[in-house]
Amino acid sequence: MLIRKIDGNWVRRWMSRALWVAPIVTAAVLVLHIGPPGASADAAAPPQTTLAELKADFARPKATPFPSDDPYSKAKAHLGELLFWDPILSGNGTQSCASCHNPGLSWTDGLRLGVGTQEMKTHTPTLLNIAWAPILGWDGHFPSLEAVAFAGPITNPGIMNRKPTDLIRALSAIPGYRAAFAAAYPDRAITEAHVADALATFERTIVSGPAPFDRWVAGDDKAIDAPAKRGFVLFTGKAGCSNCHLGWAFTDEGFYDAGTATGDDIGRARLFTNTVKLKYAFKVPTLRDVARRAPYMHNGSEATLADVIDLYDRGGIDRPSRADFIKPLHLTAGEKADLIAFLNTLTSDPKPVDVPVLPR
Repeated sequence: MLIRKIDGNWVRRWMSRALWVAPIVTAAVLVLHIGPPGASADAAAPPQTTLAELKADFARPKATPFPSDDPYSKAKAHLGELLFWDPILSGNGTQSCASCHNPGLSWTDGLRLGVGTQEMKTHTPTLLNIAWAPILGWDGHFPSLEAVAFAGPITNPGIMNRKPTDLIRALSAIPGYRAAFAAAYPDRAITEAHVADALATFERTIVSGPAPFDRWVAGDDKAIDAPAKRGFVLFTGKAGCSNCHLGWAFTDEGFYDAGTATGDDIGRARLFTNTVKLKYAFKVPTLRDVARRAPYMHNGSEATLADVIDLYDRGGIDRPSRADFIKPLHLTAGEKADLIAFLNTLTSDPKPVDVPVLPR
C-alpha cells in the first residue's frame, strides 16, 4: 500500500494492497472461520504465514516520528504539557486544551459537538497517534500539527478566544514559564512559534498503548476471543472497513465521503472546490480506543458503535462524491456483533495521566 499526495489530497494506490488483501482474506475465511457462538477460540488459530502478514501490516511502530524542524526534547515536551493543561491559553481563563482533549476520555470530550465559548460544528477529534498524521482537521485544512494552535483553537472566537499578544504577555509575566521556555529553547524567548512547537511536541507523545489486538498479532492466540477473530475477518473482508482503517493506527489519514453529510457540510471540498470525490469528504479517524470515544463521525451523529455499523451497512447516500467502496453490506445481526467484538480489542490498557503543577 502506498500513500502519496496529489493536488493537496492524500490518496492511495491500491495495487500492492490488493495483492495483500486477497491471500489474507482467503486464508482467513478458510482458517479463521469459527462456528456458532460458543465454539472454541483455539479452533480459530491462524497459520504462521497469515500471522506473519498480520504482524507486517498491523505491527506497532518502534518510535514516534518528530519533524526535523521541530525535534523532540524533554524540556520542550514538558513545556508543551504545561501549556496543554493551562487555562491561560483561553481568553476567559477557564479553558485549556485538556478541556476538549481529556485523557480520561481517550483525548476527546465525549460530547456530540465540541464546546468552547460556544458550541462548535464538529465533534472533537482524539489526539491519539496524531504524530503520524500528515495533515489535520476534519477537512484537512491544517498543514501541520504546529499550525493548529494559533490558526485554530487558541485564537478562534468560538473556542478559546485568546489574542496571541495577550497570551505572550501573560506567559512572560510568570517566572515559572520564563524558566520553562529558557530550558526548552536556546534563545530563551517566549513567542507564538515556540508555544506552537512546544504544544505540538507534547501532543506527538500522545500515543495509544498496547491493546489485546496487539498481543494477538504478536502471537498470543488467546488475547482475543472467537467473535473478535470473526470480526477481524469481516473487518478486512466483507465489511470493507480496512479500505480506510488500515495500518497499526487503523487509519490511512485520507478523506472520503461516507455518504452521510448533507447541505453545506461539504468537508474537504471547501479547500478543493472542483474535485468531485472531495465533496462531503472528511478525515478517517483512528480506531484505537474507539470503544471509549463515543459519539462518532465528524459531526457526532452516531451515538454508539452499533449505530456506526448500521450506517455503513446501509451504504449511505448514493451520489457521485460517495467513496467507491461505500455500499450496502447486508450484514447479519451476528456479523455486526462480531465487528463490535473486534473493535473492542483495540482498546488500550489503562494508563494514568498526571496533571502537572502549573507555573505561577
